[in-house]
Amino acid sequence: MCIIFFYCGDIKAYYLNTFLLNVLQKAEDGRKVQFVAVVPDVFEQYAYKNVLVVNPVVYKHTKESQRDGEQGSPRISCRIPSATFMTAVSGNAAIRTLIDTILQNQSNLYLHLFESVEEMTLDDIEGVTILGPDKRIAKQCNNKIWQYKQISGVLPAAEHYFCDDIDTLLVKTAALRKEWTDGIFISCAYSAAGANSIVSHNQEEVPDWCIDKDGTFLISRFIPHSLDPTVLAVVANEEDVYVAGIADQLIKNGNRFIGSTYPSVATAKQKELLYQYTVVIGKMLGKLGYRGIFGCDYIVAEDGSIFFIEINARKQGTTLEFCYTLEQALPLGTPSLPELEYYAVTANRFPENSIELKTTYDTIYWGTNNYKVLDQKHTSGYIPHNPYERRSFKKIAMAELNHDFVVVEHIGADFKVLPGTFLARVVSVAVNREKMETGLRQGVEFIKQTMGEA
Repeated sequence: MCIIFFYCGDIKAYYLNTFLLNVLQKAEDGRKVQFVAVVPDVFEQYAYKNVLVVNPVVYKHTKESQRDGEQGSPRISCRIPSATFMTAVSGNAAIRTLIDTILQNQSNLYLHLFESVEEMTLDDIEGVTILGPDKRIAKQCNNKIWQYKQISGVLPAAEHYFCDDIDTLLVKTAALRKEWTDGIFISCAYSAAGANSIVSHNQEEVPDWCIDKDGTFLISRFIPHSLDPTVLAVVANEEDVYVAGIADQLIKNGNRFIGSTYPSVATAKQKELLYQYTVVIGKMLGKLGYRGIFGCDYIVAEDGSIFFIEINARKQGTTLEFCYTLEQALPLGTPSLPELEYYAVTANRFPENSIELKTTYDTIYWGTNNYKVLDQKHTSGYIPHNPYERRSFKKIAMAELNHDFVVVEHIGADFKVLPGTFLARVVSVAVNREKMETGLRQGVEFIKQTMGEA
């Protein structure tokens, strides 16, 4: 009898489940394991096994188009907040029926989550267990106000203030304009990848930006900087923190994340500090009961100083690429990041054969570009999904190739693509930075050619 687990999250992390599958297979004494992926991504084609798509926002837009009598209207694709997605998944009758059927043949069903959020309630079903951080603890840790209060006096951070309402925000930012001349970073309590945050250079844009009129806000001095490093790690308990590696984020307009590159160009001393800071944060999370993968973002100012930016209490966009990197850099049989998270969540520890990569693995240079559309677009072409990203990492490490890039997760042709949606992603792998960056540019050009008029 086959053991089944569920993955719920963006399709960009689909292949993380292949690592977890091997872990569960060992835990089940070699019994065959499969997984079902529940994703919000609406594509033309799916080069994946056992995928269920749940996207209530696309359904709503499609119904509205039909109601308005649009003739020959294209299919629609859009990103949705994880809370919206998890709410829809949790309330989906077909998924609950499927879970009931699975639990008739196995005693427990793991839910592997890209991000633990309170709106995921399938674990209320007896026999269903979330394989990831506790969702209530994760919510607390993702709150920017909480983060800056916790690191105050512990880690270096830009000068900042908390505003309990929009009126306080408007008064405080207006008063700081003459002093903070490089700009003011404003964020809602919950923000990610540029959503719900802004780097403000004039006071007039602040009232228009504030979508959450009743929320609380973090404001901090924008510091001109040369680098945006991000650190991926796993916490197993109050003392054990595993640092997977350091990459550099590609940031536009001060706060909009579009991808990452590895290895980081930070100096050896800066990397050591980034490592130490992340371990401090990991232990802080561990004391709260957080178990699993998390990330920390920083900036390196023009004088070389490092400042804390945020904690991402979830898997990051670099997680899969770091899995592929560590697979090549560490000895065969070394636990993967999903295996480390599995043991952290289920056993409050790491496996005994865990090995941390203490130095940069510069045999492989990789970069990603998440091609997000800012305005509504219409696709006129399609790039078939390339499933060989993992193989590209291996071929570069084995010196069988000196560069390669893949375009993955392209939505498809004849789609109305709503603002904020990833049209596709590029992953470039090479033996040096120049070839890696060339691959990123070439991949982006391919994607651009698939766009028609809005």
